[in-house]
Amino acid sequence: MKALILAAGFGTRLLPHTKTIAKPLFTLGGIPILAHTIQYLIGFGCRQIMVNTHYLPDQIADFIETGKEQFDAQITCIHEPMILDTGGAIANVKDAMAGNPFFVINGDVVTNVDLAEVWRCHLRNRALATLVLHDRKEFNKVALDAGSWITDFNSPGKGLAFTGIQVLSPQIFDYMPPEKVFSSIDLFAELCKNRQIKAYVGTDIFWEDIGTPEAYARVARQWTCAAALKTDIQDTEIFAMAGDGSDRNWFRAIPCNRSPSSSFKRPGSVVLCDHGICLPGSEARAQLEAFVHIGNHLSRQGIPVPRILAHDPLAGMVALEDLGNTHLVDQVNNTCDESTIKQMYKKVINQLILFSQKGAHGFDPAWTYQTPTYSKGLILEKECRYFMDAFMNNYLKKNLSFETFEDEFCFVAQKALDGGFTGLMHRDCQSKNIMVKNTTVYFIDFQSARTGPFQYDLASLLLDPYVTLPKQVQQDLVSYAMDRLGLDVEAQRQRFAQCFHFCSLTRNLQILGAFAHLSRVKKKTGFEQHIPAAVASLKQLIQNMDTSPVPILTKLILSL
Repeated sequence: MKALILAAGFGTRLLPHTKTIAKPLFTLGGIPILAHTIQYLIGFGCRQIMVNTHYLPDQIADFIETGKEQFDAQITCIHEPMILDTGGAIANVKDAMAGNPFFVINGDVVTNVDLAEVWRCHLRNRALATLVLHDRKEFNKVALDAGSWITDFNSPGKGLAFTGIQVLSPQIFDYMPPEKVFSSIDLFAELCKNRQIKAYVGTDIFWEDIGTPEAYARVARQWTCAAALKTDIQDTEIFAMAGDGSDRNWFRAIPCNRSPSSSFKRPGSVVLCDHGICLPGSEARAQLEAFVHIGNHLSRQGIPVPRILAHDPLAGMVALEDLGNTHLVDQVNNTCDESTIKQMYKKVINQLILFSQKGAHGFDPAWTYQTPTYSKGLILEKECRYFMDAFMNNYLKKNLSFETFEDEFCFVAQKALDGGFTGLMHRDCQSKNIMVKNTTVYFIDFQSARTGPFQYDLASLLLDPYVTLPKQVQQDLVSYAMDRLGLDVEAQRQRFAQCFHFCSLTRNLQILGAFAHLSRVKKKTGFEQHIPAAVASLKQLIQNMDTSPVPILTKLILSL
């Protein structure tokens, strides 16, 4: 058998992403859709496959040349210097396809249609063309008669949708117009008047195209969840979950076992994090890859984090072990007993020390994004300047210069590093990023992890904008952490405490910058309610200094 994959298009609906990557090379499960399509055709007996190219042809040609050994078939690129449309592309391979029927399939479709059945249907009916149709409301416009012969291609809202999958008899070349550029649908529309175009109607099939960002995301979600659940793609149900402060979207997927032939091996559910399309070199891609590398490392180290079950870097999909719905903030807010709350936090601190110490073993700084360590530069840019730009100037409209406070910010940044109990830091260790399942504490959202002071994570935990811990409880928990770390010399404890204080200060600056940015820029107004408490916390930190080494910053903060 022979086949033609139509892959010459510009991918206009996927702009601007297709300025960088040809649409057939968009991935599912980390593998280009073109590779999936080739393997799909090979699985049904195709041994000669042609791929037409025009837009970004070198990308497709390089992919085929590089990966040709993985395919048990002869794969040939047919370059079109001038794009020929679907009909012209088929006419262009006339000589190669002479003698026997052949498949044609669009290069942007994902399906599980049984091509052997389509082939048999075509041979049985001796049509010039057999087109695979199915019911898809938004695309339905191909009408057919009682005998499944196609009668019209332009009946919007009626009939069925064309999937872009077809078997053509070689005789169809005799009916093609002399023009080099023409649409195959226009040709079929003429031929169907004489009952020469047959429909194969697919039922209980999976079919999607990836022609738009929304369609690609939908397919990638299903593919990634199916891989994680070990279920067929059409046997996975996906439900949206509440989001967080980032631009990511969250979903929960379960196997639904709708198909009698379903092969899923285990029940359960997974959680999917959708980062959106992550082009190589983008910040979103760097963040996703950091999450995957760091998450796999933490799992190997025996640190309680959700296991990463499947991911697709380009599609921006990561499927995770489902830890349920209980966050630390939920447990604390549902508990009135202070001693019980302290026990909860002691358990978290124990695991946080494990995160810091075991997580640092074998940790590769190349996995991080932004900076490999919690450095002075990162503190100044991502915490101090963030506070000034997002909170003071954009949120409060103060129009202040960062440079006015730069020397004092440098002092704060250095003090946040001096005396640091260095290990692997989470960098956003607050109660919504800590989950509890069957009494076990788990850390999530660890993509910002890097080497840095344990005190910063402890400050993030205790200076939590979502949980207001009494001051005495905070102090008791800091003492507990020092005990657990074996700091039994007073000078060690004082040094630890001073670093903790300045880490609390930099963390508080970051919190206010983040809440202001989320409220004003991202329009996530639910974060605004936490700003007054964060301002009060920042004032208290400044006031707790015996003699302020940062008088200009102190005056500013106390004026809020």
